[in-house]
Amino acid sequence: MHYQKRTRIPSACKQAWQTSIVYHGLTRLMPFEHFIQNIYFHCFVYIPNLPDTEIDQKPTDLVRALIKKADAFSPAHITGFFQICDQPKDPLQRGSRGAGVSLTSGVTTEVQAKQSIRKSLQIRINGKIAESPDVSQTVADAFLRLAKASYNISIEHNVEVPMGCGFGASGACALSLALALNQALGLEFTSIEAAQIAHIAEIKCKTGLGTVIAETFGGAEIRAKPGAPGVGEIKSIKVDDRYVAASLCFGPLSTRKALTDPKLRKLINNSGGKLTDELIGQPTVPNFLKFSRSFAESTELMSERVRKVLSETDSHGFNCSMAMFGDTVFSLVKQDEAEELLKIFRKHVQSDKAIATAEIDFKGARIIQ
Repeated sequence: MHYQKRTRIPSACKQAWQTSIVYHGLTRLMPFEHFIQNIYFHCFVYIPNLPDTEIDQKPTDLVRALIKKADAFSPAHITGFFQICDQPKDPLQRGSRGAGVSLTSGVTTEVQAKQSIRKSLQIRINGKIAESPDVSQTVADAFLRLAKASYNISIEHNVEVPMGCGFGASGACALSLALALNQALGLEFTSIEAAQIAHIAEIKCKTGLGTVIAETFGGAEIRAKPGAPGVGEIKSIKVDDRYVAASLCFGPLSTRKALTDPKLRKLINNSGGKLTDELIGQPTVPNFLKFSRSFAESTELMSERVRKVLSETDSHGFNCSMAMFGDTVFSLVKQDEAEELLKIFRKHVQSDKAIATAEIDFKGARIIQ
């Protein structure tokens, strides 16, 4: 290796020289900021054992080498009923008891991270700049504080389910982002520790209570003890891969409003805790659907259009209920019965875009690249 004095820095090579600092390991010898200062104020740069022509001709290769990428997936999740457990001061202890099911449809998040002098963050959802990405912003800020360097972060959420409609999309965004950032930034947290950061973000933003722990483990679950992944306790509902989740979505409901409304909180807790205890004793799909319907009725959350659909599905022998929180009808049915239920759903909407089926995700959130 050798050092060489330069009287000027060709503009086409500035980025290549800067990125070669990290690419060739010089950050272990000199802080990145100091090295940049040397370039611009003293015009001394470290030239690795490569000809100048090779550096000049391939700046983009060096830049690509510094961009760390990671993709993660989190299943979506439908909650049938729950009990609010947000009294503890420690957010890891807060959460919910209740029951729900994770879906093979969900959120895939791609993270690109490049070391930089200044931090920057861009968040997109399905290709568009996110207008108010509170949960994703909160997760990203937490990881950037934990990182040992500054980064330019680009986040792309590919969301396969309606947002704000009872499919746990905010929790899936937070969870998949936490796993991807942990990987891209090389922080080496366990998947449970990364999921805890997502859980805290949901608590802070009041967008969910027990979604993250459910999506972390997947399957059809009972949240027997409240809390974040690694703190709360999950029990399984007996279900196999013959079942699919069928849904009809009319639109969103506000989780934040529900979690802060005193009257609704009382109705939720009076019903949700008892139903959770009952399901723990008899953890079957029919009981899950039956108790979910009882919860929806007792909390007085059902809109007239949801009630109308449920009246018709009842008459055809299907156990359906309302997703929490969304103006959404759902059920778990065997695959050979799904089409009959979907025909009923189609009578109540003009477009099939509001109707969906998904298999049960038994793997939970995971890194996919």
